[in-house]
Amino acid sequence: MTIPFDIQADSQFESVVAAFKSNFEDGGEIGASVCAVLDGDVILDLKGGWADKAQSFPIGDDHLYSIFSTGKAAAALVIAHLADQDRLGYDQSVSTFWPEFAAHGKGHLTIGQVMSHQHGLTGISDPEWTPEDWYDWDKTIQALAAQKPLFEPGTTSGYSPITYGFLAGEIARLTDKFGRSIGEILRQDICEPHNIDVWLGLPEAEHQRSVYMQKPKRLAKFGQVTPALKAAFYEKWSATDGTQLKRWREASLAGSNCQASAKGMARLMQAFVDGTINGSVFLAEDMQEKVRQVRITGQDQVLPFELNIAAGLMVNYPNFFYGPNPVTVGHSGWGGSCAFADPDMGLTFCYAMTRQDNSLMGDPRALRIIEALYACL
Repeated sequence: MTIPFDIQADSQFESVVAAFKSNFEDGGEIGASVCAVLDGDVILDLKGGWADKAQSFPIGDDHLYSIFSTGKAAAALVIAHLADQDRLGYDQSVSTFWPEFAAHGKGHLTIGQVMSHQHGLTGISDPEWTPEDWYDWDKTIQALAAQKPLFEPGTTSGYSPITYGFLAGEIARLTDKFGRSIGEILRQDICEPHNIDVWLGLPEAEHQRSVYMQKPKRLAKFGQVTPALKAAFYEKWSATDGTQLKRWREASLAGSNCQASAKGMARLMQAFVDGTINGSVFLAEDMQEKVRQVRITGQDQVLPFELNIAAGLMVNYPNFFYGPNPVTVGHSGWGGSCAFADPDMGLTFCYAMTRQDNSLMGDPRALRIIEALYACL
């Protein structure tokens, strides 16, 4: 079967196109998209493969991928947007507007610390919790506020695959002057005005645009099992029920179920480069610095990496999953997707795919493309 491609790139990026196509030739891809934006201009828009399980519909401009935790960058942008409006401050204690959160020694935690996974709430520790409970926003928020942290808050990081979205989402809801969900703020204030196809909570009317996602056939390699890791990934209630796809897409989980196009995410990441989105000023210069600022460093309690974590973004050093520049910020998603912003180069990038692998960060398919891209610049 001939693989369909839609390639929009100048001749100088032939090696990037070749790297993109080689992922299909090696059998590692079913459907995928790559977009790169340099100084506000799209320099690469690559699409290939199939959108459906039967491999009958080619990937097109209108398709949306489940990019999972890559969408944490979109949630981070909403919090930066609220900070830019003086609705909140990164050094502000969460308990000042969410008093219940102060339980079990969490009262001193700042928004910056919560956004950088220093809260110790990597998952729900209640053995009565069920996958169904994640769809009840109020119940989840109450459980997180009342829960004892799994490590001393503010001392280390513990990556939070699902709870991040609830914590960021409740911070957004409580500080937004209209009390909107984080997904509503993203759509109404950021994406709709700029025609950006990124969603934290996808309406049913948009579901026909979602591509078929093939789950990984291998388990991820986490390393030593800590209490924080067990709560985040290994409990039978650690994730939502995967059979309820419609409900999962519609939920405003904010950190784990983002639906997006590669071009949409690449455009969105521009705000972390120069504060603009599609040429319009969105974040002040000091806010760009605050959101990119490293807030915790060291061995993470969940992911098997040493990490430098900013306010909802991963800083490229020391793992260099997002090219050669240490100050680049980005995020990766379960199965291989990633998006990043390189302020030194003025470059943003997103890779999204339909066939998920077991990479936690630094998927080899994406790394191959990113390496080729930087070699051309």
